Amino acid sequence: MDDKTLTAQVSELRERLREWKRLQTEKEKRKMAEDKDKKPSVWSTYTDDDKAAMEKLAAGYIDFISRCKTERESVDETIKQAEAVGYKNLDDVIKSKTRLKAGDKVYCVCMKKTIALFQIGTEPLENGLKILGAHIDTCRLDLKQNPLYEDGGLAYLDTHYYGGIKKYQWVTMPLAMHGVVAKKDGRVIEVVIGEAESDPVFCVTDLLIHLSQEQLKKTADKVIEGEKLDVLVGNYPLKENDKESIKKGILKLLKDKYDIEEEDFMSAELALVPAGKARELGFDRSMVLGYGQDDRVCSYTSLIAMLEAANQTFGKTACCLLVDKEEIGSYGATGMQSFFLENTLAEVMNACGQYSELGVRRALRNSFMLSSDVSSAFDALYASAYEKKNVAYLGKGMVFNKFTGSRGKSGSSDANAEYVGKLRAILDKHNVKYQFSELGKVDLGGGGTIAHMMAKYGMEVIDSGVAVLSMHAPWEATSKIDIYETKKGYAAFLTEV
Repeated sequence: MDDKTLTAQVSELRERLREWKRLQTEKEKRKMAEDKDKKPSVWSTYTDDDKAAMEKLAAGYIDFISRCKTERESVDETIKQAEAVGYKNLDDVIKSKTRLKAGDKVYCVCMKKTIALFQIGTEPLENGLKILGAHIDTCRLDLKQNPLYEDGGLAYLDTHYYGGIKKYQWVTMPLAMHGVVAKKDGRVIEVVIGEAESDPVFCVTDLLIHLSQEQLKKTADKVIEGEKLDVLVGNYPLKENDKESIKKGILKLLKDKYDIEEEDFMSAELALVPAGKARELGFDRSMVLGYGQDDRVCSYTSLIAMLEAANQTFGKTACCLLVDKEEIGSYGATGMQSFFLENTLAEVMNACGQYSELGVRRALRNSFMLSSDVSSAFDALYASAYEKKNVAYLGKGMVFNKFTGSRGKSGSSDANAEYVGKLRAILDKHNVKYQFSELGKVDLGGGGTIAHMMAKYGMEVIDSGVAVLSMHAPWEATSKIDIYETKKGYAAFLTEV
């Protein structure tokens, strides 16, 4: 056998060995994924008392997301529930020059769209806080400042969509209008139209199938374009054959019923959201179908965990932070990139007699945080988007994402291993069912949270929350089990950290 033949045979054997190793690796990966997929559901571990507590929490959650569809509505409800267990407005405490002490509970609001709750602990605040941070803004259609127009015998409102949406999902479904109109005289008119059974609703129209041959050739992101997301609001002319009579009829209705004039749209915050209440999902009622569960499912469970601990004594001060603008990058005065948390913490420390600039920085650096945000849930209909052994499953408990970001972990804070180990011990001690996950396959895309904005202070932070199906769709799905286990996890965090 000559050297050339021998070299060729050796190369072939090496190639076969590599292929064998590849197949073995794939086999092991499949087995790991199957093992994770076959883990018993948390349902099988629940007692009757567990199930009753879970259903009570789910009922409260369904009511919350059915009524609170904007940041302002969520903040209003948070204040109502917080005051019921003894929280006071920090502004009132400052004005009265009252000294805060261990056990006191205060809240602070930013522009009616972001809120922070603090339960003062026995330790100095510069030792750090334990923070539950979630966002209360959701994907929607916002009205432009000059929205109302008439064309083709119909009246429309022009919109600008908010957050990352699949635009085609928002057509031909009933929409409700939520928000406020600020008048020049200082009055603020609250608007909710489309939620009561007697209310009218609104919709975005679509091209009929009979004429859509060209439309259907477009890619999904172009089938419905942003400027086509205008909302149909009227067809009845105020006077026959009068120019823009339908628009004038709408304006008359707005003036008569709400004291809103066309110019008032310039100082309004009005959004179109899916109309109707959240509902139990499935024959077995095991899930929740509702609008805006990203991220109100985590904001609600964070809030409830905080309020249920109102009579506990903490070492470190506890904080529940519910912020705006996460879906568009956390910018603005009410977003996480503002100085709202720093400024509010400084006021709290001052009211406790502990303020110094260095003390504020130490408090933030020494803090521990759960960035309470949702994760993607495995959907068997779209299995190719997920890596099965590193994805969350509905009904298997609270979800942790050690990192988020996209592709090469871009935009991620990547939680510290020691912190993750500490959290695992806490969760196991309190019998919290949890799972670790990534958003999806590495090169398919990704997403971000407020975690990296908090990590800049040097605090320990990790993303944790509830797995969601159809994330950012008008209607999203979650599991009651995961909602309950997440609340338990947040409560354990507040108790032990």
